[in-house]
Amino acid sequence: MAPLRWAIVSAGTISHDFACAVSTLPASDHQLVAVGARGLENARKFAELHGIPRFYEGYEAIAKDPEVDVVYVGTVNNVHYEVSRMMLEAGKHILCEKPLCVNRGQARSLLDFARERGLFCMEAIWSRFFPSYVHLRERIGRGDLGRIERVEVQFGLPLTHVERVRMKSLGGGTVLDLGVYTIQVAMWAFQSEPVRIEAAGQLNDEGVDVGITATLHFPGGGVANIKTSAIDKLPNTAVIIGTKGSITLHDFWCPIELTDLDGTVRSYPLPASKVECILLNSVGLRYEAEETRRRILAGELESPSVSHSDSLAIAGVQDAIRKQIGVEMPEDYIFKS
Repeated sequence: MAPLRWAIVSAGTISHDFACAVSTLPASDHQLVAVGARGLENARKFAELHGIPRFYEGYEAIAKDPEVDVVYVGTVNNVHYEVSRMMLEAGKHILCEKPLCVNRGQARSLLDFARERGLFCMEAIWSRFFPSYVHLRERIGRGDLGRIERVEVQFGLPLTHVERVRMKSLGGGTVLDLGVYTIQVAMWAFQSEPVRIEAAGQLNDEGVDVGITATLHFPGGGVANIKTSAIDKLPNTAVIIGTKGSITLHDFWCPIELTDLDGTVRSYPLPASKVECILLNSVGLRYEAEETRRRILAGELESPSVSHSDSLAIAGVQDAIRKQIGVEMPEDYIFKS
C-alpha cells in the first residue's frame, strides 16, 4: 500500500517537531513531500533540514500540489480556519493543530465543510493518542477507578513573551492555547460534556487571558477543576479521581509516565528522532500521524478519539470560559455558535 503523502503548512516550532515525529514512522507508511511557509527561505531551510523534496512560499502551492494527500496545519490559531478550508477545497485531508478554530461556530463551519467534501479532518489533540491516555481510558472503561468524581488539572508555563499566546490578533490567550488540553482531559475522563461552567481569569493589556481558573460540572455530580497560566510554571499534572482510587498523568498534555492506581509509575518511552525536537516529548506527535493514516485508509472522516463532536464540545467550553472572563475575538462576531 502506498505511503500517505504529507505536506506541512508553516515552518515554525510545532511543524518542526511534527516533521521530526513523522521521521520515526516507517517511510513505507508516511512521506513528507512538501512544506509551505510565509517566507521562501524559511521553507527552503525547513525542507533541507527534514529532507523534504518540495518547498513553497505561501500556502496556495500546497493546495495545488497533486502529490499531497494530507496537510498538517501548524499555523497560528487565527488562520487555522482559512488554511484548512483552502486545503479541503483542494481535496486534501486535514490534521489541524489545536485549537481547531477560534470558536465553536467557526469549528462547526469547517467540520461541516470537510464532511461535505468527504475528507478526513481532525483537531490535533495529540495527547489522546499517547499510550498513557489509552491506558487511562481502558482502566476507566473496566471500572477500575469506580465512578469518576473529580479531575484536578493544571497547565502553566512562562509564555507571556510568546506572540501566539499574548496577542489577540493571533488568536491568543491561555484558554485557546493551554486550556484546550485541560478541557479535553476532563472530557476524556468523564466521557461527557460539562453541564455548567464557572470561570475567572486574568487579562493582559491586549485583552486576552494570561491565566484562568474554572470549574466544570459534569452530569452525575462530577467536577473538574482546571487552571492555566502563561506567567507561572504549574505542576502540569492531571489527576483523575474515582471512588476506587486515582491515576495521575505527569506532563499530562504529552505524558510518557503515569502513576497508576496501585502507585506504580508506568513509563512509555519515545523513540529518538533523526533531528532533535524542540518541545517536550514532541516525538509523541507520531501517534496522531499514525491515527490519521489509519482513518484515511479506512475511508473514515473522523477519529473516535478526537471526533468532530468532541472538537465542537471543547470549543463550546472555551467559548463559555472566554465569555465569562471577558475575552472576545473578532471571529465571535462572524461565526456564531
